[in-house]
Amino acid sequence: MVEQQTPNNFELEPLTRTQVLVAMGGTAIVLLAIAKAWLHLSHVTLLPVNFTWISLGWGLGVGLIITMASFIMYRIWPAYSRSADIYLKLVLSPLLWPDLIWLGLLPGLSEELLFRGVMLSDLGLTPLALVVSSIAFGVLHFSGSQQWPYVIWAIIVGFILGYSAIATGNLLVPIIAHILTNFMSGCLWKLKYIGGQS
Repeated sequence: MVEQQTPNNFELEPLTRTQVLVAMGGTAIVLLAIAKAWLHLSHVTLLPVNFTWISLGWGLGVGLIITMASFIMYRIWPAYSRSADIYLKLVLSPLLWPDLIWLGLLPGLSEELLFRGVMLSDLGLTPLALVVSSIAFGVLHFSGSQQWPYVIWAIIVGFILGYSAIATGNLLVPIIAHILTNFMSGCLWKLKYIGGQS
């Protein structure tokens, strides 16, 4: 008799710290290579990356909004909290606290360059482009059939990040928001996980 996997017994193979760091670095390199090739083939004009105190404030604000919304979703949507726990346990459990800097920087830079910088710009910075790039961003976060709530949340986050890029005309805003969101989510999850172990 073959045992079927259900949401209650679904478990991904645990990874080592090295595997997670290599996967993050490798994924960032692949995404940056895709972005570079796309830029070369289509001659996209990227949104500017302009540092101003206002853009820093907007980025931090958007990041805090996404983090708070994720916390609320985690509390009120059980399917999302189970999906997020599976995904975050897989990624975060083997990481040390200093590694969370890489968790923020690598995806924050590479994913924003590809999805908001290149894809959104090339598709025309339109509502349709925003939807398409957000769905593509969500699909990137698919790690199994039980993870669909996490993918839905990633699509919503992609929409917020994309909208912030269009509204401000500055790619730095979603980059900062993405880095902050990943870093804070990682810290909060590790605090919860460590607290649950004692």
